[in-house]
Amino acid sequence: MSETAKSSETDITRDAFLGGQVYVCQPRRGRHRAGLDAVYLAAALPKDTKGHVVDLGAGVGTAGFCAAARLPGISVTLVEIDRAVLALAEQGLSDPANAAFSERVSLIEADITAKGSLRHGAGLTPSMADHAIMNPPYYEADRFRASPNAARADAHMLDERGLEPWARTATDVVKEGGSLTVIFRADGLLELLSVLKGRFGSIDVIPLRPRPDAAATRVLIRAVRASKAPMQLLPGFVLHEGDGSDFTSQSRRVMRDGEGLGLTPRR
Repeated sequence: MSETAKSSETDITRDAFLGGQVYVCQPRRGRHRAGLDAVYLAAALPKDTKGHVVDLGAGVGTAGFCAAARLPGISVTLVEIDRAVLALAEQGLSDPANAAFSERVSLIEADITAKGSLRHGAGLTPSMADHAIMNPPYYEADRFRASPNAARADAHMLDERGLEPWARTATDVVKEGGSLTVIFRADGLLELLSVLKGRFGSIDVIPLRPRPDAAATRVLIRAVRASKAPMQLLPGFVLHEGDGSDFTSQSRRVMRDGEGLGLTPRR
């Protein structure tokens, strides 16, 4: 469901998520548009999650909004470097349809890949979060062709430092014993695990498969800051029925009803 609004800079769409529990303003074209990944990232937080959740690289706020709508016991800080995108997140917070959770969501303009003093000065301070969520750019610039649109490329492409700055910042902002949840492409799992090593433990790897007989294309990773507990590979989830594009019944409940994935926290 989408409604068109006019902006002096670009056309934007007002898009419903979780069956209308959340509305998000995002560019019609020229930048990344949120979808399934953001919803599943939010749905991976256990239903009894409480405290402060920081969404690193939040974009227009889709994952953070969905988390706040699902979980009344959390506050959310959206962290984003792109001012135009952050302005759309702020516009979304002013939407009356989001009034049920908007007062629990705040915004920080910051480069999460910058050195510590710059991040801290922007308000992204050490141990500020009980939980962090993030959907990093999926692709490495030296392996994949970037979009000719600079803003879209920035949203989709890691720079030459890869995931290291993202892991470093997550380690800095999450309290010991707090959690990190990440969605990433499945073939980047080794890189993701390598940057979390020594920083997070109790790692759960949760494959997301497009169809029952298909290899996973996405993985969810949940981890606990400074834990020494071993990694687990969980059964994961199937997104679509058979060969078509119809969601499974479980996916429909997540995407349209705002249901969580039923995951339990680890220590």
